[in-house]
Amino acid sequence: MQTPVLRKGVVALLASASLLLSACSSDDGPAGGEDISSPPASAPSSSPAPASPSSDPPPAKGSVEVVKTLTDGLASPWGLAALPGGDLLVASRDEATVTRVDGESGKKTLLGSVPGAAPAGEGGLLGLAVAPTYGADHLIYAYVTTESDNRIVRLQYDEKKPAGRQLGAPDTILRGIPKGSVHNGGRIAFGPDRMLYAGTGETGDTGLAQEESSPAGKILRMTPDGEPVHGNPEGDSLVYSYGHRNVQGLAWDSGKRLWAAEFGQDTWDELNLIQPGENYGWPDAEGKEGQSGFVDPVAQWKTSEASPSGIAYAGGSIWMAGLRGERLWRIPLSGKADGQPSADPQAFLEGKYGRLRTVLAAGGDKLWLVTSNTDGRATPKSGDDRILLLKVR
Repeated sequence: MQTPVLRKGVVALLASASLLLSACSSDDGPAGGEDISSPPASAPSSSPAPASPSSDPPPAKGSVEVVKTLTDGLASPWGLAALPGGDLLVASRDEATVTRVDGESGKKTLLGSVPGAAPAGEGGLLGLAVAPTYGADHLIYAYVTTESDNRIVRLQYDEKKPAGRQLGAPDTILRGIPKGSVHNGGRIAFGPDRMLYAGTGETGDTGLAQEESSPAGKILRMTPDGEPVHGNPEGDSLVYSYGHRNVQGLAWDSGKRLWAAEFGQDTWDELNLIQPGENYGWPDAEGKEGQSGFVDPVAQWKTSEASPSGIAYAGGSIWMAGLRGERLWRIPLSGKADGQPSADPQAFLEGKYGRLRTVLAAGGDKLWLVTSNTDGRATPKSGDDRILLLKVR
């Protein structure tokens, strides 16, 4: 498949771009040394028009109950996606494999590996997404770090084949996203508009976040074939928003508004309400600085309290997994147009399960939560890593 462009003529530029590393440490580095600092759509959708949620704001104080450990013994889990029927797919960043986990029993079945993945540093097999048309085509999508770049591929899942050989050859829909030893982004998700969104990092080369022609340090929006969507801020570009350092959390609320979690450097981690075409400030602004031309985050945390990766929406709140912070944050939404929370963020599970990588809505008042203690930046305990089922309010 032909590589889609962000702007005309930009692919060649990306292929030759220099990937500089920042002097600071990794966003989710080791403790004490971390960054201290349905039918298919008939046509591409226009840019979504978010609305405020219609329901009443959630209570100021929430609650989290661990219902069960669904499964354990996972190696460097990163991406998580739900299949129709409730089973889960989990990606191993460092082994470049996809495993199916029974949503009731927790039984694990290896589907296979993703050829071309080159795990190193914070790269490897990262985000997963199940196609909205999965019932008809059995396609799953993956964000993959290769020897040369980050790219998005899709693979057909054939349950009839033997375990370990159930994934078809990867079909690359987007290549040329710059890679680095850090800040590769990696989260992908299909939005309410049935388009594919991807959070990318600036690879430690901070200037790329402000280069609108580069896919690094951005949120990208594309068709399931990897093409720019009619209604994007620029018609021939995948760029949906820019000025991001390292986006690893994407979720939509009940008003179809897009939220994103982002690693800060030395001072502030962020939760942002995303508007198409807006500039979120990095590297010129970090946290709430009130600078003209930049969008401030809705909420911010000290990097020691968060280092956020995955987010999910449930019960009127955004739930945000913290790596270095080793806690799950609840951000109750007010429904106001500016996205300001209805109450202060609230922390749960502090230090109980270690680093938390991915959180995924499980329907109603339930969430799936994935730990991240086997990724080389923690001391794993017996049973790590695991998927937990939570009941939240």
